[in-house]
Amino acid sequence: MSLIPGALANLPLAPSAVDRDADARELSEIFTDLAADPATRTLVLWRGRLVLDGDAVRLSSADIATGQSTLVYLGRTIADSPSLSAGTRVVLVIATDDVALAIEPDEEKWVSFRSAAPLVGEPYSSLMIEAAALSNWHLSSAFCPRCGSATEPESAGWARRCVACNNQIFPRTDPAVIVLVLDDDDRLLLGSNILWPEGRYSLLAGFVEAGESLEQAVVREIFEEAGVRVDSPQYLGSQAWPFPRSIMLGFSARVAPGQNPAGIEPDGLEIVDLRWLSRAELRAEAGTLLLPGSTSIARALIEHWLAADGGPSLDEAAKSAR
Repeated sequence: MSLIPGALANLPLAPSAVDRDADARELSEIFTDLAADPATRTLVLWRGRLVLDGDAVRLSSADIATGQSTLVYLGRTIADSPSLSAGTRVVLVIATDDVALAIEPDEEKWVSFRSAAPLVGEPYSSLMIEAAALSNWHLSSAFCPRCGSATEPESAGWARRCVACNNQIFPRTDPAVIVLVLDDDDRLLLGSNILWPEGRYSLLAGFVEAGESLEQAVVREIFEEAGVRVDSPQYLGSQAWPFPRSIMLGFSARVAPGQNPAGIEPDGLEIVDLRWLSRAELRAEAGTLLLPGSTSIARALIEHWLAADGGPSLDEAAKSAR
């Protein structure tokens, strides 16, 4: 089977529908200008949650002068959608309790990103993932890493500056590799994490360490978690995963010559079970195994491998097994 590099370019949660309008971030009166524009919309986050209206994220035309709330200019929508015109400018409001509950007092209507992600389309998906990443960064960066003093937002929310030592900090992303490991029989390796419920499996993954290439991270992570060496890492695609601030880099890799696939052994610290599965075996268990959700790169990688024989997808296999 041949996996196609770049085949995962249109992953869910891979933002593409927003022009981030970076030049506007340095305009001194950017939020004054945005507040004066009746077409401006706000995306309000409260405690990492947002409100949906059907299959869309609720965007408001409310005043963005919101007291202690943190503001971030997310950019402009690129294309027309059923409820937003192309060029609509959107501001993220990281809301305090009083602001959020004045907008929507019913706390049950505030839902997590993971709950909302499968329900919304573009441009809401792009706005949502951008908002999640920036919100998480602001909430974790209130103090200067150099001297410990308070920091304040600047550059329309895309930077923070220390009030004491003038140190400027920017949003950071932690790269992690997630790997479609295959043996010579084209079987797929799945692992179960110690923190997961019984029966839940996914691809092996881990963070890239300091001074390490992505390919080196692939080889090291698989050996650490499964005790088997792989080679020929091939990049397939990436997905922002800001929980709290990762980007998942999808690879395929093959068991290295001379390695015995039967010799796999979970590390016992993170991974407690490992399984090799053929396509037929995975489809047969699609209705019973707990597999990655539809918005994840893990699911996309598995489906990409599964589709190579022209057979049914995981959802189709699960339905036929009922």
